[in-house]
Amino acid sequence: MKTRQNNFGGPQPNVKVVEISDPTTAGEDIEVIEQNLVQLRSDPLRARRVVVRLESTVLLYHSTNLAVRTRTTMKPGMIGVVAFGPRAKGKVNGLIVHPNLMLMAAEGTKCQFVVEADYESIVVGISPTDFEAHLRARHLRDPLQRQSVVDLLVCNAKKACEFFSFGKRLADIAAQKPELFDGKKDVCAAAEVELIEMLLEAIGSLEDYAVTPFDQRHQAYSQLVQVAEEYALTHTGGPLYVTDLCKAAAVSERTLQYAFKEILGMSPVAFLQRLRLHRVRQALRAATRGTTTVSAEALKWGFWHFGEFSLAYKKCFGELPSDTLRRGPDLPRRVRERKSL
Repeated sequence: MKTRQNNFGGPQPNVKVVEISDPTTAGEDIEVIEQNLVQLRSDPLRARRVVVRLESTVLLYHSTNLAVRTRTTMKPGMIGVVAFGPRAKGKVNGLIVHPNLMLMAAEGTKCQFVVEADYESIVVGISPTDFEAHLRARHLRDPLQRQSVVDLLVCNAKKACEFFSFGKRLADIAAQKPELFDGKKDVCAAAEVELIEMLLEAIGSLEDYAVTPFDQRHQAYSQLVQVAEEYALTHTGGPLYVTDLCKAAAVSERTLQYAFKEILGMSPVAFLQRLRLHRVRQALRAATRGTTTVSAEALKWGFWHFGEFSLAYKKCFGELPSDTLRRGPDLPRRVRERKSL
């Protein structure tokens, strides 16, 4: 298998296709972004990521068959522009996704995505220097306001759709025929030119985005959910009451319940149990033989009834926790790296 030295810091294939059936593996080996995913439904997960590395940009395509919550962070040296598929439904930091909405995030930015089944999006990672040079040359205003690290961009619906459609088509071609891209500098350069042209066309059609009271309320709910989640993850090993979450978020129980229902579609208790199940699974997958037990990890994350814990774990992940631990850290992930031979 051939790899090449590219602008992303080492020999890498130009195309990587990742089929994700285990939510705890979703954040592994991604360029441009860091991602933590929690599956919000207990059906089998079938998510997909296609990574296409071009010359100085990288394209990521994402899709999922189930509702999921992701917390996504842009890595240093890149800004990200996100466009959504025409049937994508969900929220970004509490704001409703719609077809002419795009998202721009500075390096280090954290975003919370809560999306429904059949969601699709593309992410284009580009260096701030290159992006600003294109904007200056075209006399376009920089949509990324420096007082904010995340900006929602409302574009002409046709332009936004064309940008997403081109990115998805490029990802589809790369996934089907990776040999067209791997080591082909001229092809990657030509694809990058077209991708950036489509991006700048969309940005050139920007309209003013007025945040409504409805938007502001849902942004506040999203922030409450994030505060409660952070508190839960830093207070492990003991029972966690809704009272604790209310104190951490400085809101009433009614407000907290309403925020979780509006953003995640479930109660705080139900989501936090699912979140902790994911953390137990991560620990069991990483453990080497003899270093831990299922009981120890369950107790660490606040599960005190082992029978109920095992049933909830199996319902969420399709196997018993003992099966996960038995396989150990060498469990093959369902990852296909499509490279030229």
